[in-house]
Amino acid sequence: MTNNQFILNFVKKYQDLFQPDNVVWIDASKQQSKELTSEGIATGELKKLNNKLLPGCVYHRTAVNDVARVEHATYICSKDKENAGPTNNWMDPQECYAKLDGIAKGSMKGRTMYVIPFSMGKIGSPFAKYGIELTDSIYVVLNMLIMTRVSPKVLDKIGDTDNYVKCIHAKVNIDEKNRYICHFPEDNTIYSINSGYGGNVLLGKKCFALRIASFQGWKEGWMAEHMLILGVEKPNGEVKYICGAFPSACGKTNLAMLIPPDYYTEKGYKIWTVGDDIAWIRKGRGGQLYAINPENGFFGVAPGTNRKTNPNALASTRRNTIFTNVAYNKADKTVWWEGLDQPAPTNAEDWKGNKWTEGKLDDNGKKIPGANPNSRFTAPIKNCPCLSKEFENPKGVPISAIVFGGRRAKAAPLVYQARDWKHGVFVGSIMASETTAAASGAVGVVRHDPMAMLPFCGYHMGDYFQHWLDVGKKVKNQPKIFNVNWFRTDENGKFIWPGFGDNMRVLDWIISRCEGTVDAVETPIGFLPKPEDINLEGLDFPMEKLEQILDVDKATWLNEVADITEFYKKFGDRLPRELTKQLKELKKKVKTL
Repeated sequence: MTNNQFILNFVKKYQDLFQPDNVVWIDASKQQSKELTSEGIATGELKKLNNKLLPGCVYHRTAVNDVARVEHATYICSKDKENAGPTNNWMDPQECYAKLDGIAKGSMKGRTMYVIPFSMGKIGSPFAKYGIELTDSIYVVLNMLIMTRVSPKVLDKIGDTDNYVKCIHAKVNIDEKNRYICHFPEDNTIYSINSGYGGNVLLGKKCFALRIASFQGWKEGWMAEHMLILGVEKPNGEVKYICGAFPSACGKTNLAMLIPPDYYTEKGYKIWTVGDDIAWIRKGRGGQLYAINPENGFFGVAPGTNRKTNPNALASTRRNTIFTNVAYNKADKTVWWEGLDQPAPTNAEDWKGNKWTEGKLDDNGKKIPGANPNSRFTAPIKNCPCLSKEFENPKGVPISAIVFGGRRAKAAPLVYQARDWKHGVFVGSIMASETTAAASGAVGVVRHDPMAMLPFCGYHMGDYFQHWLDVGKKVKNQPKIFNVNWFRTDENGKFIWPGFGDNMRVLDWIISRCEGTVDAVETPIGFLPKPEDINLEGLDFPMEKLEQILDVDKATWLNEVADITEFYKKFGDRLPRELTKQLKELKKKVKTL
């Protein structure tokens, strides 16, 4: 498929190391995809689902020890340990290559090695970056065909250069003690062994699109961010685009595919999804920042997805989707998970393949779930009913606002705006969420996750903060930056704000602020809405409750300042002085409350 000697040498090197029986180049043809699916079904790696109810869909189970990303086994292998920073695991590159080669040597005997040329972003776009993944997993091939743009055209775009990301994956024997997900940013290389779970082996996703791309962006003057991209269409047809970064369990995917409340829908407002997880952002025409979603599909968490929480996500899974680790309904060859708004099947297998009925208990009297809590669906983005017509725009969409958010019971108000770009970078850098009863450990513990990038930044986060500041200096028309918090609670611990579709009311205020059509109140933490400027039309929500969740409490924020001060110590002298200055300013202003 190519005469590029760099690529041929790369493939030959790992063919000699892994010793597969066959090497197959993936061309993304329908015939080849059909043959691979049939082979996966024949070997038991996949189950074919009911073609009338779920056309083109298949089911897969991972090993029981291999169901999620493994942060403890994820490494940044930069030549200088300091450049990986205090928030990443580090291994010496040469030691790591030798270690992984030793574990994976000969592991593909009796297997086929697949060579997948793929693009992150539309092929030929100024944003696009190209990769080649080697894998011995049909499951990986079929997922990559959904999540990325796989095509022989990628080889043409790479040409005779070595300008592509080398992605190496070997299942070996799915040994969790020897599981490693390693990134070599200076070599444009990712090496993953002993896993078959999507987050560890679909190397175009977090590994490439965030860890490697964040390093590339740092060096090349653009940004790879863990952000959704949505468009808000107003009644006059004008669309404003917003990027949003949220840690897990903060409603990111639901916001990306939000359905406005009836009041807004009747007036003609619409939400358009450009992306639900990752945004690549760079300076474009008019001195603005533009963003693309580099992915081509959704790799979504199944449990909790239903017609109420996210009807657009659910609709996206109805065709040509791969379901992983959900419950399997033997009666009609469909799937089920906790939170799906339909009764649990009575003739089912759980995600481990055991006979299962709802309410079944383990030996300790604990309820056995049908689906793994991190079970997934891999769905083509073109299935999404609210997909933006600008999704394929090679130049991206112009960003009016950037929104940061977290789960905070008392600290952050419903929404506030940063005073300027520098203050906005500070607001992003202090992002945090509180643990819930569903998480291990104490409830309400604050976990910092700057820009929702803590697990995904491929270099020192102090340098990452500085990169944000530097990008702002180069952009004339900077997006406005906001922070939102849907999770303020009352004295009984219940959420005050209704959330879901009603978050449109906050987006409405954000857009109005970007357009300069609504005023705000300056406070020590930033600009807050006047309560009357949050449109509550059609919502039974008392004004006093709104005032309650727009409150900025002095004692709470003095505690925040102390917590941020401690967190910032992690970054030592690589923390930008501007952020230290912003923290001092916040402390001084909070004391005046």
